[in-house]
Amino acid sequence: MRDPTHPADRPAQLDRPARPDGNAQPDRLALPKAELHVHIEGTLEADMVFRLGARNGVRLPFAGVEDLRARYSFSNLGSFLDLYYSCMAVLRTEDDFFDLADAYLARASKDGVRHAEIFFDPQAHTSRSVPLEAVVNGLTSAVSAARSRYGMSAGLIACFLRDQGPDAAMDTLDQLLHHRDAIIGVGLDSAEVGYPPALFADVFSRARAQGLHCVAHAGEEGPPSYVWEALDVLRVERIDHGVRSLEDRNLVARLADEQVPLTVCPLSNVRLKVVERIEEHPVAAMLEAGLAVTVNSDDPAYFGGYLDDNFAALAQGVGLDSYALRTLARNSLQASFLDDATRKTHLDHLDASED
Repeated sequence: MRDPTHPADRPAQLDRPARPDGNAQPDRLALPKAELHVHIEGTLEADMVFRLGARNGVRLPFAGVEDLRARYSFSNLGSFLDLYYSCMAVLRTEDDFFDLADAYLARASKDGVRHAEIFFDPQAHTSRSVPLEAVVNGLTSAVSAARSRYGMSAGLIACFLRDQGPDAAMDTLDQLLHHRDAIIGVGLDSAEVGYPPALFADVFSRARAQGLHCVAHAGEEGPPSYVWEALDVLRVERIDHGVRSLEDRNLVARLADEQVPLTVCPLSNVRLKVVERIEEHPVAAMLEAGLAVTVNSDDPAYFGGYLDDNFAALAQGVGLDSYALRTLARNSLQASFLDDATRKTHLDHLDASED
């Protein structure tokens, strides 16, 4: 664990400029920002579960919407995934995936999200005999419509389910490459413990050779060693979660020096017992240590809130001030896979919102 008495563990203070508004919070909804860690299947709200279930003739093991919502109490990642995959059974057609993504994009745009990089889990659908084409076509149609409908851009990142192993991941990559223009990158998610990133070295090497961006979940339930592997073996550009990196001061020093983005999900961390209370979340310590932290919603339908809800929780529960919230918004845009010109436009808008 980090030792705050050790010189290497003493975080540098954020270099906050003097501000006339003191600790006044900005209008979080007005802050242009990117969301870089959201699973589209995790935006499946309870009412949509029943609506799509009825449309597709899927019998659900829940008495109704309130019964389903009452089950959103999780002891760990595994207990969440059981319910997550159960609800996913209603997603069957291209229209289902369009409706799911469109609903998220409409909601995100209201939170000031100008760009979203959205995870989806191909194997969770193809294993249910849902054609990959239906998944990809529905999601890409929603992404394409987002600019005119909501004034925002989005990209898709296909994640491999680590508990299905590297051979299944490679087979999925083979299928995805038939839809190369539809995705901007690949990721690694699902049950973390027992499935170290190094298992997927060949898969990620091939994805990089195809010009795809690479990210991976690491350091949520898994140890800091998984973060090292994701960086050194998979050669990822971002670490999804990464909160357990704080247990390894050498890793913290590296992440800060290289400015590796961390896509942190505060409300998710509370719901999955990574931390017990939002007041105990380490995001402030991570910022003080100079880490490139971003804030994201993960699976907002299940974890109590979308992006602005996470910003609000950090402002109210952790006590992040105006400067820290702006830093998080800035980090998200800088960590995105946007082209330089578009990123600069969003950053200029963020700077202008400070006036």
